[in-house]
Amino acid sequence: MSTLYERLGGEAAVDLAVDKFYRRVLADDRISAFFEGVDMERQAAKQKAFLTMVFGGPHHYTGKDMRDGHRHLVARGLNDSHFDAVVEDLGATLKELGIPDSDIAEVAALAETTRNDVLDR
Repeated sequence: MSTLYERLGGEAAVDLAVDKFYRRVLADDRISAFFEGVDMERQAAKQKAFLTMVFGGPHHYTGKDMRDGHRHLVARGLNDSHFDAVVEDLGATLKELGIPDSDIAEVAALAETTRNDVLDR
């Protein structure tokens, strides 16, 4: 059985998805303010490594855990509605790339497992 990482298309597909995802996020008025002043090239690199690991690809992620990495955003008001917007934008990005609905659902389920850590509760 192949991993989600393999089914999505491996490194090239994850790289493309993350790049398109952040373009969508930065255009999303619900959440774009959380990225003001962020080095988006560095952010995208961290996200690519993180998603590669989560999707079952090679493990090269060296960033903070979800709770520590997002605590400063929770202090700025990050809540469930923002988390939902991120998941929605990720799903829309994958849909745009032609990823099957079953794999998008798996990605959304994986994202859901991080909700409480991201929101520091």
